[in-house]
Amino acid sequence: MRGSSMIRIQKEDVDIAALIAAAKTPGVGAVVVFDGIVRDDDITEMELEAYEDVAVVEMEKIATEATEKFGLLHVSIVHRIGRLAIGENIVAIVVSSGHRHEAYAGSRFIIDAIKHSVPLWKKELTRTGGRWVDGEHGHGAKKPGA
Repeated sequence: MRGSSMIRIQKEDVDIAALIAAAKTPGVGAVVVFDGIVRDDDITEMELEAYEDVAVVEMEKIATEATEKFGLLHVSIVHRIGRLAIGENIVAIVVSSGHRHEAYAGSRFIIDAIKHSVPLWKKELTRTGGRWVDGEHGHGAKKPGA
């Protein structure tokens, strides 16, 4: 991979300011931040789970592909797991490049690829119970055995 990257799955909140600072490397002309948060969709909380070893490897592949395809200089992807409240960060993606077009395109590519291929599952918790949320594509679908 040409640029640098930082990929993590964690329970703790994301320090987005630190991710932005890490993305400001020599030659950077644009930094794009995507911050996915738990929205109030008639839920009280969200529970996120991951097949962590596979998820990190898959996100590393996605970061490498985005870097090569869009000429990114830096990619950070931090995805949270555990129980999250409304308004909390779920996933932060910070990318940098020489120009804004590549940064925007790279960020979009990364979030779409995560939804498509990373083994992550989310359960929406309500006052009356909970439901596993079907993903957009294969791996994001309802957790096996749930």
